[in-house]
Amino acid sequence: MAHRLKKEGNYSYFEDGEGTPIIVLHGLMGGLSNFSAVSEFFSKKGYRIIIPELPIYSMSLLKTNVKSFAKYLHDFIEHKGLKEVILLGNSLGGHIGLYHTKLYPENVKALVITGSSGLYENAMGGGYTKRSDYEVIKKKAQDVFYDPEVATKDIVDEVYETVNDRNKLVKTLAIAKSAIRHNMAKDLPDLNVPTCIIWGKNDSVTPPDVAEEFNTLLPDSELFWIDKCGHAAMMEHPKKFNEILYSWLQKREF
Repeated sequence: MAHRLKKEGNYSYFEDGEGTPIIVLHGLMGGLSNFSAVSEFFSKKGYRIIIPELPIYSMSLLKTNVKSFAKYLHDFIEHKGLKEVILLGNSLGGHIGLYHTKLYPENVKALVITGSSGLYENAMGGGYTKRSDYEVIKKKAQDVFYDPEVATKDIVDEVYETVNDRNKLVKTLAIAKSAIRHNMAKDLPDLNVPTCIIWGKNDSVTPPDVAEEFNTLLPDSELFWIDKCGHAAMMEHPKKFNEILYSWLQKREF
């Protein structure tokens, strides 16, 4: 995906397909390639997949927070001239999608969240006192998934590089604090947007009861489970994830 990124002004993004726009929002340590299977599937089903690179490590420290990223997303949508988008977010990306919907509900036709922060998460920013120990970082990366084999060497290397880069680590910790600060429990009942919640039954970062709470608080949501699945369902069970989402989109006529 990296070699196919488009660059326009302050924006760098991947785009494929034509039709209803689905904007995909990656997580804190999640690359755009985590959504390869989503992009491949939906770009052939009448959807325009757009995956912006969020400025997680390039924003000033003062603006390294959920609200600023939600505003950045709004500016990007305006830059692209899009209307009534579907937002699909994993982890921090889900939180940004939810917060964006709170600020700009007129922009959003539907929401899809998977392993989203916004209510509670075992903060990814914590516990890096032994960040120079590769095996410790490898174990943390593996713990994100039900099947540790999904944490390839490339994924582990990227996490290791991130937490050992002082600037990136400071930003990671700032985002983790911001995610806790921007708790959305009081906002969710007002988000009257059709929402598809897809969750791993074995998610240890945002445990299953978080999904249940999202489903209870959001006024127009449906919750779907994927068994033997951790925090990144679209990576660990891409076929199942795509089937659930496509079926939901068809049912809702999106």
